[in-house]
Amino acid sequence: MPVISVRLCLAILTLGWFLQKTGLAQEARPAPEGTASPVEEAIIPTYETQKLARAYVLDIPAPRGEITDRNGVPLAQNKLSYNLAIVFPTPLEFSDAQALSYARERIQLAEKRLTRSLTISDELILRHYHNRGILPLEIAQNLTETQRDELKEKLPKELMLRPIYIRTYPNGKTAGQIIGYSGKTGRNPDGVIDNHEVLWPETEGREGLEQTFNAMLTGQHGQYKITFDKDGRKTSEKIVTPPVPGYTVVTTIDLRLQEMAEKALEAKAKKGAIVILDPNNGDVLAMASWPSYNPNVFIPNISAEKFKTLQDDPDIPLLPRAFRSSYPPGSTFKVAVGMAALESGAVTASDEFQCVPALQVGNVTFHNWKKTDRGALNFVQALTESCDTWFYQVGIKTGAEPILTWAQKLGFGTKSGIPLRGEVDGRLPNDQYMKSTHGRKLLNGDIANLSIGQGDTQVTPLQMAQAMGVIANGGTFYQTRLVQQVQAIDNQIVTAYPVREKRTLDASRSTLEQIHVGMVDVVNSPAGTAHQASLETVEVAGKTGTAQWGPKSKEKTAAWFAGFLPSAKPQYAFAALYEGDVGSKVHGGSSAGPMIAKIFKEVYKEAPAENGQRRRRRAPED
Repeated sequence: MPVISVRLCLAILTLGWFLQKTGLAQEARPAPEGTASPVEEAIIPTYETQKLARAYVLDIPAPRGEITDRNGVPLAQNKLSYNLAIVFPTPLEFSDAQALSYARERIQLAEKRLTRSLTISDELILRHYHNRGILPLEIAQNLTETQRDELKEKLPKELMLRPIYIRTYPNGKTAGQIIGYSGKTGRNPDGVIDNHEVLWPETEGREGLEQTFNAMLTGQHGQYKITFDKDGRKTSEKIVTPPVPGYTVVTTIDLRLQEMAEKALEAKAKKGAIVILDPNNGDVLAMASWPSYNPNVFIPNISAEKFKTLQDDPDIPLLPRAFRSSYPPGSTFKVAVGMAALESGAVTASDEFQCVPALQVGNVTFHNWKKTDRGALNFVQALTESCDTWFYQVGIKTGAEPILTWAQKLGFGTKSGIPLRGEVDGRLPNDQYMKSTHGRKLLNGDIANLSIGQGDTQVTPLQMAQAMGVIANGGTFYQTRLVQQVQAIDNQIVTAYPVREKRTLDASRSTLEQIHVGMVDVVNSPAGTAHQASLETVEVAGKTGTAQWGPKSKEKTAAWFAGFLPSAKPQYAFAALYEGDVGSKVHGGSSAGPMIAKIFKEVYKEAPAENGQRRRRRAPED
């Protein structure tokens, strides 16, 4: 049976069980002896009926829709929670003292059964009795199944177990920053009953996909009708309209890959992000940030103290670094610079420039990360070794405008358009930005910094993975996709988000081949900087990067590894970011590269060896 169909069956069974257990059955209940039949709901208009006879129509909140991964595995779903409630007899004829005595006796009984104290004020009891005594008064919420089982065996009729739906995130922290969380729209009502008020507070999305797709996930209220005779006795209660569950949001996420990405970050990075895309259609397969949080802490609500702890955590677990934070790209940006240089005609594939230890630009000396003279290098060699001084020269010769133009074509400087709030643009420092920020146009020194992904340039890990996907597939820019479709519980598609080509890169085949060869050599040749990302079973293409940002006294380091694999026929494009603390010495090849190797060693563990032995001679890391 397909996964979605199983969920449909479970939803129908659970909804039926829920309505039966809460007494919201379709048939009217038998009326107490000596009262009018519930079938005869017409009320004779007398003074007494105007005073006591009445009917209420209340809204039943619908079960919230699911959020699933691409294979139908639930990322967010519902479960039944149990609240213990006091049922007051009708008609409501107690004095205040009697109402308090009745409630206190039941509360004491509940405390004994639950072996814990329950704090219910006299004021709350009386307010409920006077305003809404015909409805159960909840005295204990979110009971465990064990507590429920213990209670229901010896539960007196004046107490009832009231099942309600609550949100749950079955995978804990995994994908928490994508899914987001939900929260109650308000507290339990305690005022005079209004027609069409909800029987209990609904939940609404507060972050992530829960927030973006809140309207589709919410579902449609049902209606529950209660009638009372002229003496104030309940005569009937029934479902007028059953609730309709919310729609299911099917994401592009592969839960297995997402778990692997988060485990790699947890094992090897205090802070960072990993994004993995399918370069052949733009699907986001994994988008992990670390540290993260468990969205279950928000269910059914989170205390002010716990929320403050999350907010004040210096590692900012509430920040989805993959798309809501941007960093200097370092030498990974040399891919865009090389593309601009080759496509603009500023250099050719065979042109050589000296890879010297340092270069004077104006009155500033710019250094290479290697302290030795590496001699004359062409583009592939310079990309493989990540020679900074080669790219200073070529960047200045190419000029800022072509570099920024090709960077924009690769998706830098613009939101990807995923349906999550707070995605940042990143930054490509053009003349307009430089004038408003630094009071001048771009100078050669600025272009030198731009050419190695430093200075004011910033990109998100999602943008970096997106750019690698475009290069991997030969130049097609697909709309990055996080949600495949929204569907009803019977599998009917409500809204689809099909694969869509945004544009083509229009880069020549020879340029893309040069970049491809250079990125393969970065990982696999003796002179490359990413040997720790090399795999035995599949050839990886990539580029390392290491960049500093922030004031000198608080300077941090961003260590990158981005690329795609298998190199010959790419299935995955990726970007890994290791966010180093102040003063830490981290590098793209030794900090970010091993995280990618850890993930794809597992993915390809049973794949046959490709094209003979890998070249894995160790070299310094960029």
